[in-house]
Amino acid sequence: MAAMAGAYHDLGKYDPAFDRMLTGAKERVDHSTAGAKLLLDRAPQALRPAAEMLAYAILGHHAGLPDRQRGESSMAERLANHNYRIPQWVQDACQPDFTAAAREVRALIRDGAPCGFDASVVARMVFSCLVDADFRDTEAFYARLKGTEPDRVWPDLPTLLPQLRAAFDSSIALFTDANELNRLRSQILAHVRARAPLPPGLFTLTVPTGGGKTLASMGFALDHAAVYGHRRIIYAIPYTSIIDQTAKQFRDMFGDIVLEHHSAIEPEQPGAAGRDKLRLAMEDWAAPIVVTTNVQLFESLFAARPSRCRKLHNIAGSVIVLDEAQALPRNLLLPTLRMIDTLAHHYGCSIVLCTATQPAFDSRQLKGGGLALEGRELAPDPAGLAKRLRRARIVQGDMMDDPALIAALRPQPQALVIVNSRKHALALYSQAQAEGLEGLVHLTTRQFPAHRRRILAMVKERLKAGLPCRLIATSLVEAGVDVDFPIGWRAEAGLDSVVQAAGRINREGKRAWQDSTLTVFTAPDNPAPTEVAQLAKAMRSTAGKFDDVLSPNAIQDWFEEVYWKAQPARLGAKMAESFVLGRSTDFPFRTVAEAYRMIDSPMVPVIIPQDDKAAESVRQLRFEHIPSGKLARDLQLYTVQIPLKARDLMRENGKGSFHDPRQRCDQFFVLDEPSLYHDDTGLHWEEAEFLAAENWVI
Repeated sequence: MAAMAGAYHDLGKYDPAFDRMLTGAKERVDHSTAGAKLLLDRAPQALRPAAEMLAYAILGHHAGLPDRQRGESSMAERLANHNYRIPQWVQDACQPDFTAAAREVRALIRDGAPCGFDASVVARMVFSCLVDADFRDTEAFYARLKGTEPDRVWPDLPTLLPQLRAAFDSSIALFTDANELNRLRSQILAHVRARAPLPPGLFTLTVPTGGGKTLASMGFALDHAAVYGHRRIIYAIPYTSIIDQTAKQFRDMFGDIVLEHHSAIEPEQPGAAGRDKLRLAMEDWAAPIVVTTNVQLFESLFAARPSRCRKLHNIAGSVIVLDEAQALPRNLLLPTLRMIDTLAHHYGCSIVLCTATQPAFDSRQLKGGGLALEGRELAPDPAGLAKRLRRARIVQGDMMDDPALIAALRPQPQALVIVNSRKHALALYSQAQAEGLEGLVHLTTRQFPAHRRRILAMVKERLKAGLPCRLIATSLVEAGVDVDFPIGWRAEAGLDSVVQAAGRINREGKRAWQDSTLTVFTAPDNPAPTEVAQLAKAMRSTAGKFDDVLSPNAIQDWFEEVYWKAQPARLGAKMAESFVLGRSTDFPFRTVAEAYRMIDSPMVPVIIPQDDKAAESVRQLRFEHIPSGKLARDLQLYTVQIPLKARDLMRENGKGSFHDPRQRCDQFFVLDEPSLYHDDTGLHWEEAEFLAAENWVI
């Protein structure tokens, strides 16, 4: 399939007009349609679906995968409006044989309901091979002209595995067995690694917060890859707020073979400067270990753009760890699970669903789209672990407005409050500050990651020293943040979020769990967003049935309410079933790519040059010899994600700008007005317009 796509994708360049264009004529040549049309014209009817899968890839190798129907750029419209202008002798010389290609397609499609989806992934994988090869061919051509050679060479994972496993073993040996918790973590790790010889496919890893899921899942991935020869390890995380610390943990173990790829800083235009090795690897994920986000992984798997899709063939043959698997968005659940299933079934992937609260993704529970997970649990006795690792209890509270929360905080020198929005967190913090509460700390994604690290380090020091520490935060503190409060409050949310919040209470188990409470409350003046409110309603239902909502049975009940009883339409069933395969295909690639968005509103990065290190990296933007990839990586820790419209407003009012756009394009947007960033509360982009008007006041 890939060979045929490569052979025919540029057939339209035999058009004599293309020769004239190369010599300076101002002519427009559609060179992407001819090869697709010829293959479809020559394909026997019985083998037409295979030809159409090739046609999608060829038609889209510049403009992106098209829909079969719908719109001027669809396959149907482009084929209908195309006339061959290539010489007849060239057409006569083209004698494609579809037999082998059709056999490949048949091997990658299961009988039954998902066959159309399976076939669409075949087309995606062929498209990935084609566009990556095309990009590399063009890159090599221009490199020869410049006398350079792009550095795309990475050591392969199987060759590296002996030293990676040795490095992993050395790292975990540093953890002592001095206390019961560490001994239990060691037991969990040993049990999980012992399961590595299990046949490749789908796995679950259900370990409560504090049980060492990150190390256990990586240990399994290394050992499993050693047994079955997987090509890379992909570690996907739902939250950008913790990806840098996970990537750092793995880099500290394994060195620079770890690629960190997410949206903190990413060029908005193809061809942006910065051709260093890491930057190139972000295009095709050729590195042996990739740490990324769910957004980057799954939106790429459902994308239509060539630049986004060229990594897909390198996902095949990987061990994929989905950390915090319960965070997969509910409205996209069924297409996401179907993609997971297809990768495991046809493309040699082993996928680990890793979480403290295992969602109801099992096909025995989630009818019409679940996964075959029976007997694939890696952890030893998840129900027993839940009891042994219990550190706190969750109690259902009443309505609490901000004055009530402040009153509850006043007698508690060390306490945690988590609310559902940045706006609420800021308002509550400001009011508590006005009330004179001591030891107040604010944590929000308004602050850049390096700033949040400093805040968390200070929080840990105050907690350890017994000093007043009252932390008011958004949900970013829930996952992967190692803090240990004696008591806390959580604005109502889904049980999965509440369980994560409870993991920050008595985390080290130094207090009696019965006395370590997380109170779930309703904020009357700051109602939860619609989706969160629905999940909170399901939690109230579960709390009414179980005394202990942390028990596995209660968690199973909540997921039943959220997933099993939801209408399929609410879980993205239409998207999952929109790929139709019969005697021909109807694949709405572009429509699905536009609809499959894990984040509804586009968020874009603003660099905050607050300290000397960030300021120096911003200064280095002017030096052309310093690769953009290196600077992007250095500056990731100094970015705040804000709405695109808010950044445009900052730019219009002179409060921020793209630095050195001549050589960096629209890649590095820097805050130029330091007063918009507050040491305690972060970036206040809402003030950009107000401050612009204020400048006129004399």
